[in-house]
Amino acid sequence: MDDQNKNLILATALSFLVILIWFILFPPPEQGTPAPEETASGTGAVPLAPVPAEPAPTGAAAPDATAAPAPAPRAEIDTPRLSGSLSLLGGRIDMLELKGYRETIEEGSPNVVLLRPVGQAEAYYTIFGWAPGGALTADDVPGPNTLWRLAQGSRLTPETPLLLEWDNGKGLIFRRKISIDSNYMFTVEQQVENATGAPVRMAPYAEVVREGEPSDLKGFFIIHEGAIRQTGEELDEIGYKKMRGFEADPVWGPGADVAEVQANGWIGFTDHYWMTVLIPEADRPFTSVLRYDAARDTYRSIARMPAMDIQPGQSVALGTRLFAGAKEWQTIRDYERETGVYRFIDAIDWGWFFFLTKPIFAVLHWLREIIGNMGWAIIGLTLIIKALMFPLAYKSYVSMARMKELQPELEKIKERAGDDRQKLQKEMMELYRREKVNPASGCLPILLQIPVFFSLYKVVFVTIELRHAPWIGWIRDLSAPDPSSILNLFGLLPWAPPDPNSFFAIFSLGVLPILLGISMWLQQKLNPTPTDPTQKMIFAWMPWVFMFMLGQFASGLVLYWITNNTITFVQQYVIMRRHGHKPDVLGNILRGFRRERPDRE
Repeated sequence: MDDQNKNLILATALSFLVILIWFILFPPPEQGTPAPEETASGTGAVPLAPVPAEPAPTGAAAPDATAAPAPAPRAEIDTPRLSGSLSLLGGRIDMLELKGYRETIEEGSPNVVLLRPVGQAEAYYTIFGWAPGGALTADDVPGPNTLWRLAQGSRLTPETPLLLEWDNGKGLIFRRKISIDSNYMFTVEQQVENATGAPVRMAPYAEVVREGEPSDLKGFFIIHEGAIRQTGEELDEIGYKKMRGFEADPVWGPGADVAEVQANGWIGFTDHYWMTVLIPEADRPFTSVLRYDAARDTYRSIARMPAMDIQPGQSVALGTRLFAGAKEWQTIRDYERETGVYRFIDAIDWGWFFFLTKPIFAVLHWLREIIGNMGWAIIGLTLIIKALMFPLAYKSYVSMARMKELQPELEKIKERAGDDRQKLQKEMMELYRREKVNPASGCLPILLQIPVFFSLYKVVFVTIELRHAPWIGWIRDLSAPDPSSILNLFGLLPWAPPDPNSFFAIFSLGVLPILLGISMWLQQKLNPTPTDPTQKMIFAWMPWVFMFMLGQFASGLVLYWITNNTITFVQQYVIMRRHGHKPDVLGNILRGFRRERPDRE
């Protein structure tokens, strides 16, 4: 086997290996597991937040937050990005929709619902309160089922905060001021005034509660969905399955994972594109707790602040922020840079190649801001990547051209060496050294494109900026496969293409995957059809195999691949012309269609 065959087979094997590994590591998404039916909740108390106190017991209890509450007054939430309401029962922020995001791209599709109150399927809400210590009991402090009085305001907007108030009738007056900015950040300030005539001890806490797994869980290896927390030292990403396997904690009981955070921490739950995260004050320590209640199939993320001793006549207050919204790169980055949320940008799952995915998306976002369209931004990004790689690609193309020039010399060496493989290898290596040619250089650009391809796939899949992002015409969502199908002649025939989850979807090629196959096929035609049977077979099948394998990938990624192939074609053509080789593309295409006639005696 000559060196051209070896290099070709190596390059092909590498390419197929990349796709094979991709499908092993990142299998197609499975349908999310339906959320279990709501479990009936008992009326007994559920341990919530143990508070160190002496000499009283440390275990503090709070009323059951998952028991369906009676109807209670609500206060409307209305901002440029959010709509919903909070319940005065417990002061729960538990109804929230995202104004700028819809469930599907279809006209009239409803807004994405982020939070749901207790009593609805897949209830998802926040709780704020105080855990009692010392001589106090759960009845002495506000909990999940405390009915608050609206003391100020009637509608939560960026300009009008709300003030809730509750008097326990024993000398403790609790107030809760809730404000919100124009994006997705709530600020909840909890205040207590001690008029009892004796010191009291308690600890403020905040909690995000999720009843059951979300029904739209992707279950896809490439994206994290579940609990997320920053401990000030590292970022923990813990899936729902792992939470169900938590062992008992000595203080917090069964199904708990506890971390003591000294500063710069946050905790909550993240979905594919949305998240709900509690952010205590950056310079304060707190106990970060993840819990799973198997009896009620309930997941909790808790931030419990240290216990406070409040003297008679004293009033204390402590604020906690709540992010509830879309994981927009610009918005999250601004919270990190301008309001000091430590490493908040890492709430977006950048993956193993974060050193590539972060800058790639930053450039993509910058191009989108300039051009105004994410599809054209992907094309611009491809141009930039190819420009950065051009010096290396140039050397590779030149080396390949030089290999063609050396073919006569290589044939002479093969004739002289005959069956002596050692002599053949030695003379070929001497020729390469003398002519300064690297026979393996053609594979280097392929190797360099592997991490870039993986990183761009990650960016396309996880960033909300590509969700429902249109390009041209029929491409209305760059994060989804091309919706057109050759099986109905791209919409000309009166039947729908196969379901994307069915086996036949692989044959339902859209316009972009077909253009991808054609672009790879045209690249091959820069050179004459090989006479070697092995090369000829590989060249004939490779474009079409890749066309089917990548046919169900996101349109944005296929668009990148088509652009990359087109630029590579132009670069190779120009470089070959500069080195005295005039590629006969049309002639190579026509010769490829000719059938060889068998010799007749």
